[in-house]
Amino acid sequence: MNLLIIGGTRFLGRALVDEARAAGHTVTLFNRGLSNPDLYPDVEQIHGDRDGGLAALGDRRWDAVIDTCGYMPRIVRAAAGYLAPRVDHYTFISTMSVYADPSQPGTDESSAVGTLADESVEEITGETYGPLKALCEQAATEGMGGRALHVRAGLIVGPYDQSDRFTYWPVHVARGGRVLAPGTPDYGVQFVDVRDLAQWTLQATTRRLTGPYNVAGPRVPLPLGDLLNTCRQVSGSDATFTWVGEDFLVAQQVEPYTEIPLWVPAEYGGFNAFSIDKTLAAGLAFRPAAETVRDTLAWATSRPADYVWRNGLSAEREQALLEEWDRQQAG
Repeated sequence: MNLLIIGGTRFLGRALVDEARAAGHTVTLFNRGLSNPDLYPDVEQIHGDRDGGLAALGDRRWDAVIDTCGYMPRIVRAAAGYLAPRVDHYTFISTMSVYADPSQPGTDESSAVGTLADESVEEITGETYGPLKALCEQAATEGMGGRALHVRAGLIVGPYDQSDRFTYWPVHVARGGRVLAPGTPDYGVQFVDVRDLAQWTLQATTRRLTGPYNVAGPRVPLPLGDLLNTCRQVSGSDATFTWVGEDFLVAQQVEPYTEIPLWVPAEYGGFNAFSIDKTLAAGLAFRPAAETVRDTLAWATSRPADYVWRNGLSAEREQALLEEWDRQQAG
């Protein structure tokens, strides 16, 4: 397959490039040349700004395009319109945040997506991100005459993830000592290794699948206790886990998913329980969690010692919470 990737040098983009090359596909990248510009010296790169700069692509043809970085409907509409006569298929990397109400377990691809009162809005916030992605999906489908796949990814994890929304756990557990853990050990979580996501996306693109697909894993939500034990086993640490109740965390105004990655209160429980049946039937497969933990830890520990974490409890905040939890339990 002769493949055009919009983006291609950060996290999912680089995983797609690596998987595509390993599978024997020919890859061309279109980006601004700003992020990791020296990453793929032997891969063709066309530099340009997708917002008004698509002419840099000329009249070249590709079998398919994978758009890893579309956030504004106007810009995705322009890309799909320009590429429609030049590619056979358009894969758009979307998100499970498109859903209007993901609070109930089992949200599937037929569930309603979020909307905006003003569809011309181009400011990304917690409220607009999902609806804007839904509008991007619509723009891609319309621009391509239906020849578009929407990869609604859940939490993407693994090496080169700069969000720290998963990396926090392998690194924190590897340090050893007492670790604050949210809720109970059987609390289920969902995520997808970036390499598994890339592999399935390429397979789906090759097959020219269309429409939305939820992509997360594993087949059933993974108990957080199992994940943390895996982190301990992989790192060989002496970590111990103190399971702190949800009511306490809410009362202490702990930020779900940011201060404590992977955790959300029960009222938002569906956020870790999306239906992935459609994607499983289309061949989605997962590597063992231990492999994801091992490789994430190896990458994370290669970062500078003064790296500033984007998410996760600070040591001071965690210690204060544990002390207050102990005090309340003793009282």
